[in-house]
Amino acid sequence: MDTIEQTLLDRGKKYGDFRDHAYISQSIKSIMHETDIWHKLSCDKQESLDMIAHKIGRILNGDPEYKDSWHDIVGYAKLVDDTLENNK
Repeated sequence: MDTIEQTLLDRGKKYGDFRDHAYISQSIKSIMHETDIWHKLSCDKQESLDMIAHKIGRILNGDPEYKDSWHDIVGYAKLVDDTLENNK
């Protein structure tokens, strides 16, 4: 069974140093949150954009060839796309 230390080591190899990743992700989120429209977005749109920023941070700080990060971005965008489609 994996220990938390092993899990963190594995994630670090894939996504890079957590503090560096946090800096990138929080910088992207800060810009998004400062826009005039941010607070007009529904919670699902805000969360989707936050998670996409998180995944972008992982890509820029870690392994850009890790397909799962790109797949997750598509998934978060699809969740909002589905909501918009259902609201037509």
